[in-house]
Amino acid sequence: MNLPEAMSIYVRVVERGSIASAARDLGIGHPIASECIERFEKYLGCRLLLRSALAFYCSPDGIAFYERSKRILSAVEQAVAKMSSDEQAIKGAIRIVAPPCFGESVVSKTLAHIRAAYRHLELELVLNDRIVYLVTEGGDISFRVGSLGEVAFIARRLGRIGRTLVAAPSYLGQHESFLEPADLGHSYIRTQGAFSTAQVLFRQDASVVKSASINTALRASHWRPGYEIIFSGVGIGALDVPACVDALADGRLVRILPQYEAPSFELNLPIQPQRLVPPPVRAVVTLRKTCVPRLWKGSTAIAAN
Repeated sequence: MNLPEAMSIYVRVVERGSIASAARDLGIGHPIASECIERFEKYLGCRLLLRSALAFYCSPDGIAFYERSKRILSAVEQAVAKMSSDEQAIKGAIRIVAPPCFGESVVSKTLAHIRAAYRHLELELVLNDRIVYLVTEGGDISFRVGSLGEVAFIARRLGRIGRTLVAAPSYLGQHESFLEPADLGHSYIRTQGAFSTAQVLFRQDASVVKSASINTALRASHWRPGYEIIFSGVGIGALDVPACVDALADGRLVRILPQYEAPSFELNLPIQPQRLVPPPVRAVVTLRKTCVPRLWKGSTAIAAN
C-alpha cells in the first residue's frame, strides 16, 4: 500500500466531509477513493470513519489519525517547498469559510489578489454563520466574527468589525431627527447576529453606556435583504461597516446617532493547536494581512492587529 497516497486521500475525505468531493479534488474516481479508505482501515486494524445511511463521522481513532497524518503531510509539503520556488510550492485547493456579510463584502474582494499572487491555487469560498470545526468540516481557513465560545482551537485575533446604525435619506425625511438612543422607537430591520436582542447598548465615551429599546418590524436571516429593505426607506437597522461604507460615503445611507459608538465584534482566525500550517494556507493568511487594509483604507471596518 502507498501510505502517503492513502493518508492524503483520507485527510481530504475528512476535510471535505464527502468521499465524492475528495475524489473530485484529487482527480480520482469515487470507487477508488472509497476502496482506498476501506483498505486503509484494514491495514491499520481500526475504523477511521463511522458510516450511516446519510453521512459518516470520524471515530476517536479517526480524528487522532487525521491530526497525525495532517502533520506528516504538512511536513512533507514544507520540505518540498524548500526545494522549489515559492510560486510552485503554493498550489492545491484552499477552502475559505467566512460569515456571509464579511465574506461577501471583504473576503470576496481578496480572492482576486490571492489568485494574482498564486495562480496555481484553487480557491473555494463557503459562507455560513456557524463555528466551523476545521478537523471535521473541511475549512482550511475560517474567519469568525464574535465570540467563539468553548471550542477546541486557538483564536488568532485579527481585529474588530465595526457596526453602525443607518437609515435611508427617504426614511429620515419623513421622521423626526434622532438625538438620543431613546429616540430609536422606529421600524427596526433586524438581521441575524446584528443587535439580536430587543435592547441595544451604545457607548458615548469610556464611562457612559446607554441602552435603547428597538421595535422590530422585520427580521432577515441574511444581511443583504436587510440592507436592501433599509435602503428602500422602510426602516432603520444596524449593518457591518464593510457592507455600508460605500453607501454612507455617497449619501445613499445616513448614519444615525454618529456621536455614539455601536457594539463592534471581534474578528478571529481559528487555528488548531499543535498543527503545522501548510505553505498555501500560510501564504494566503499572510497576503490577507496586506490586501485587506489596502482594500478598506480610510474606513473603520477593520482595525487589524
